[in-house]
Amino acid sequence: MASTRVRVLTAGVLAAVCAPAAAGSAGDADDWWRALQALCGNAYAGTLVRAPEGDDTFRDRRVVMHVRDCSETRVRIPLVVGDDRSRTWVFTRTPAGIELKHDHRQADGTPDAVTLYGGITSNAGSADTQMFPADAQTRAVIPGSGLRSAWLVEIHAGTRFVYAANRVGTDRGFQVDFDLTRPVAAPEAPWGWTD
Repeated sequence: MASTRVRVLTAGVLAAVCAPAAAGSAGDADDWWRALQALCGNAYAGTLVRAPEGDDTFRDRRVVMHVRDCSETRVRIPLVVGDDRSRTWVFTRTPAGIELKHDHRQADGTPDAVTLYGGITSNAGSADTQMFPADAQTRAVIPGSGLRSAWLVEIHAGTRFVYAANRVGTDRGFQVDFDLTRPVAAPEAPWGWTD
């Protein structure tokens, strides 16, 4: 029953956000970007909300996002899971929209075999929610992901940050919510970072 709700919700969200640009105004993407920028320098603890059955990567482990590196056009957010510092979300403003890429590294800093996947917004989204449908790079590095994968990132200022990954029509939904009411100590630099 829960997985059916996730599939229906995911399909509805994907259809709504991937609709033509009338779904929001350019100002909505600007507002979302300002909300992201407002988090710069802070780290926040996360709680696993859902994960595919059998995927214990995040289960019962401390999860922290650190909005560590910000410029006018790029925000890098390392995601630390337990002692694993391999993941960084990279958000970039481009003329076409906001891009999300997942930079994955080995402990020695070299790129992982599965890295730099993600997508770019297909419309302005809303001031608190942006959707990133999978791009060609994702299809190349994650077999079977196709056009049915998408990432949803919500920023509810002062309350929570939501990161969700969905493969529409499957039970592959994943979500972590971060508590923005209480910043936590910043973790060590991600693998491969020199600063």
